Amino acid sequence: MPSDNKDYRHLTVDGQKLHPETLMMGYGYDPQLSEGALKCPIFHTSTFVFEKAEDGKSFFELAYGLRRPKPSEESGLIYSRINNPDLQVLEERLCLWDDAQSGLTFSSGMSAIATALLTYLRPGDWIAHSEPVYGGTEYLLHKVLPQFGVRRIGFAAGSAEGMEYAVQTAAANGPLKMIYTETPANPTNALVDIAACAALAREHATAQHRPLVVVDNTFLGPLWQQPLAHGADLVIYSLTKYVGGHSDLIAGSCLGAEDVIAPVRGMRTILGTMSDPMTGWLVMRSLETLKLRMTCSMKNARYVAEFLNDHPRVRQVHYLGFLEEDDPQYDVYRRLCRAPGSTFSFEIDGGETEAFRVLDALKVAKLAVSLGGTESLVSHPASMTHADVPAADKERMGISDGLIRISVGIEHPEDIIADLRQALAT
Repeated sequence: MPSDNKDYRHLTVDGQKLHPETLMMGYGYDPQLSEGALKCPIFHTSTFVFEKAEDGKSFFELAYGLRRPKPSEESGLIYSRINNPDLQVLEERLCLWDDAQSGLTFSSGMSAIATALLTYLRPGDWIAHSEPVYGGTEYLLHKVLPQFGVRRIGFAAGSAEGMEYAVQTAAANGPLKMIYTETPANPTNALVDIAACAALAREHATAQHRPLVVVDNTFLGPLWQQPLAHGADLVIYSLTKYVGGHSDLIAGSCLGAEDVIAPVRGMRTILGTMSDPMTGWLVMRSLETLKLRMTCSMKNARYVAEFLNDHPRVRQVHYLGFLEEDDPQYDVYRRLCRAPGSTFSFEIDGGETEAFRVLDALKVAKLAVSLGGTESLVSHPASMTHADVPAADKERMGISDGLIRISVGIEHPEDIIADLRQALAT
């Protein structure tokens, strides 16, 4: 069972406030409530038994928002579509890195994105969003939401002027309900200034509402960028990637202030887009090693990026660690990011034919979509994750046929480099 001790997050030892990587080992869970089990058990159950009928009534009143909770009152366990001990513990731990007030887990990153957007967007509303974004998000924004009367306008990630124009245009035609960004952008690594998004949202607030700032932070994860600290209202993750980190689960999350999260929680209950107990338990397992894995991958990526940057067949490497002071993106990187991460793209001459030749020759890195796993993964965005994006839009966004995306894993960096060297020599 979860722990009732909500002060655990702020626990200190000898005056030392415990860090997130320490709290991941036990935060939100009391072993004595589960027969002394060191690790939180997997609660494989669809429903939970009420002690009294009055409890069932009370729990449902809170779950469906029929009344406000009393001081320190929380809804008890009802049904695993609504709440589950594994998910509750996981959601509390996920909040630690981002210093979020509340969080939710979902069956995938896309279900987190879709549920959040469906919660806050209605027919006639506008959403201004950065480009490029993950292919699934691109499809949702361009093909699905317009069927429900939601209007959109995109702006190039990395263009402050483009973002301001898009927001102003949407607000003028209004109502502008959301500024959505994925930063760094997938797959170009272009950055969006989250603080500037928040400032624009405040500038275009009306008496009825203020546009929400929603950030997909999957590429850098909670270690290397924390959007809520820079003014975002919601931060979304594909937990499949770095947080899960072992390429063995599909999950997502959405974090933010409780008053912003609460409507998303209600929508999740009705849509049924929550994660399952087993997946929640696996993500909890992965959180214990998150800092170790992401730090190792980040260090490896530097070596790999430097090798590629010096290779004669590589035209350009889109690696955040290479930003220089005269680049407009440098200031954004220094203010928002703690490290360059370990997923980036590089472009080779010869277009799709040569890119495929390199991809097919790799022996250590695996040819697969996704990112953030323990193994190095490579893919061809133009024909895979962003296959549905029109050719003209791909060209405008910088997703060329010669672009290869690599997610550097935790293998020995010399082995990854050797693999790339022989593949580029084919």
